[in-house]
Order: sequence, then C-alpha cells, then structure tokens
Amino acid sequence: MTVSKEDKFILKAKIADAEDVARTINRLAFEIVERNRGVKDLAIIGIRTRGAYIAKRIVEAIKKNEGVDVPLGILDASLYRDDFRMKLRQPMVKVTDIPFDVDEMTLILVDDVLFTGRTIRAALSELMDLGRPARIQLAIFVDRGHRELPIAADFTGKSIITSIGEEVRVRMEEVDGVDEILLVETAKS
Repeated sequence: MTVSKEDKFILKAKIADAEDVARTINRLAFEIVERNRGVKDLAIIGIRTRGAYIAKRIVEAIKKNEGVDVPLGILDASLYRDDFRMKLRQPMVKVTDIPFDVDEMTLILVDDVLFTGRTIRAALSELMDLGRPARIQLAIFVDRGHRELPIAADFTGKSIITSIGEEVRVRMEEVDGVDEILLVETAKS
C-alpha cells in the first residue's frame, strides 16, 4: 500500500491507467450510439467536475467514430442535492451550461462515479426544470455500489466492488494531470 502525504489517502489498487481510461471512453461512446440507433436527437450532458470531462471525451469519440457533432452540456447539480447542507456550509456552485433545448431530446447524463445515487437524483431534478426530454439515460464511468436510492446506470464503464471505507477516485488529465482510476482508503490523520 502507498500512502499519499499531500492528499491523505492510502492507495489500495490502481484500477485503470491512461490507456484503460481511453478504451473505456471509446467503448461507452460506441455503446451509446449503438443502443440509440445513431445520434439523432442525442445530446451528452456531463456532471461537474470529472463527469463533464468524461462527457466531452465521449462527444469527441462519437465525432471521430461517426463523423457527427453531438451537442454537449455541462450541469452543476450542487443546489439540487438533498445533502449539501450536511456536507458544505456554502456549496461551491458552478455554472450549468446547456446551450440547447432539451425538449424531446435523448439526453445521456454522464458522471464519473456512481455511489449513493444522490448526485444523479439531483441532476435529474435540475434537468427536468430545464424542459421535457424524450428520455434520459445514465452513463457512469465507475459504478462502486452502495446505493441509497433506486438508481442504475444504462451504460457502465467499470463496476468495482468496494467497502464503505474505500473510495474510487477517477483522475482526469484536465484536472489532476493524469488519467487513472484508483481504489483508495482515506488515511486517518
């Protein structure tokens, strides 16, 4: 086990490296297009922060594979969370940027890790305030289990069995300087 002094966690396992991350994103892009029989009326919406970067890469993969630009939106569901008052005194709210009409669209909601389901519930509430999509599908990069709400992904990059004391950290080049997925245990100070 490796202990990270700057971030205070114990590395238990490296689940994926940069090549694995790229392959998983490409596979998700293919699965999304295949299940939806193309990209007509399809849009990708990433949940800030890492879900937004994964969504952007899925859009780029679809463009490369299909030769079509799929609309991309970014959503910040902080104010819609039912637990933000318990975790943060003042939530760090960022901008939701969905520059297209969601009515009658098939929206693919993208996030990095699916855990309790509360972030997804919040994102769905915000999306429904923006209009009435034809359908919303969920693409998750890593499903780690331990749901508190009845939410399941339509597309899953990786499923990892975890214990409650563990965390899955998806690290992205744009934010963290590296693409990887780590299984960690929070180090006790």
